[in-house]
Amino acid sequence: MEKEVDAAVMAVINEKRLSGVKLTPVEIIAKMGVFDARSQSAASAWLASGDNVIVTLWAELVCIGADGRWFYLESLDSQRRIGGGTRSPAQVQRAKDRMQLLRQSLERGHAVRAVLQANRVDILAAESDKAAKVAVRVPDDQEWHVADWDADGKIAVLVRGERGWMPSAEDLAAARSKSGVPEAAPPAPAAPSSETDVQEAAMAYLMGHFAGYGYVPTDVRADAPGYDIEVRDKKGKVLIQLAVKGLGGPVRSFTLNPQERAAAGRGDPWRLVVVNDAGTPEVQHKIHKAAEVDGLPTLQKMS
Repeated sequence: MEKEVDAAVMAVINEKRLSGVKLTPVEIIAKMGVFDARSQSAASAWLASGDNVIVTLWAELVCIGADGRWFYLESLDSQRRIGGGTRSPAQVQRAKDRMQLLRQSLERGHAVRAVLQANRVDILAAESDKAAKVAVRVPDDQEWHVADWDADGKIAVLVRGERGWMPSAEDLAAARSKSGVPEAAPPAPAAPSSETDVQEAAMAYLMGHFAGYGYVPTDVRADAPGYDIEVRDKKGKVLIQLAVKGLGGPVRSFTLNPQERAAAGRGDPWRLVVVNDAGTPEVQHKIHKAAEVDGLPTLQKMS
């Protein structure tokens, strides 16, 4: 909430919002160069024109170092929310997308544009509260950059202004306490070690992913229709039929059986979905149309 925002940060926000035309959150990111901003409004990071990375920073979590420099602790734990609790599959994907863009800016040595956002609910509940509303959102005129990336500790440090400065250990400790950034989680369980385990992990991930968006996924493998998951909307309309191929551990390629080939030949709504790193925290998926399947490098051609 606004009362949790540092006075120096709030002064900049107030100056910015009172000095120009009032814009909606979508209009702000569109003006900053985000293409098709309306369809991407639920994200918290965007790739804008010129390969510029834009991120939303919760103003309540912007910290001020002892010498007046601003910094922000970024959790690199895609599975857990700040303040505690696990993320839904949709939230996990958004967190991974944000981390990927920040990592890209770091590797390329690019600056990051920030949108400062204050919320109308307690900051530690903001991410989990679907009804949470924004109190104010303004673009920051000063550039930020990723100053440190600790993959093992699951935390990155974003700094406002010139490079070459890092907050002190005392500043970082105070910021972690304020921000509620989770401590690094214990080592994850071993990745799946058999083809069956990889495929089951891929299925479980996708079932949770689509359910997290409010759809109704059904495992139809017992009927062998040429796909594994049928996804319907809440009214029962079939949206997509997915042939699932899990990759990870010992599984580096996949084949299509005759039923899958036949279903692919019938076209929509059949799709192939490849789940990479199934059964690990780095799991990701990509959906392909039937016409794209034969060009995939991980497809093992049948002799």
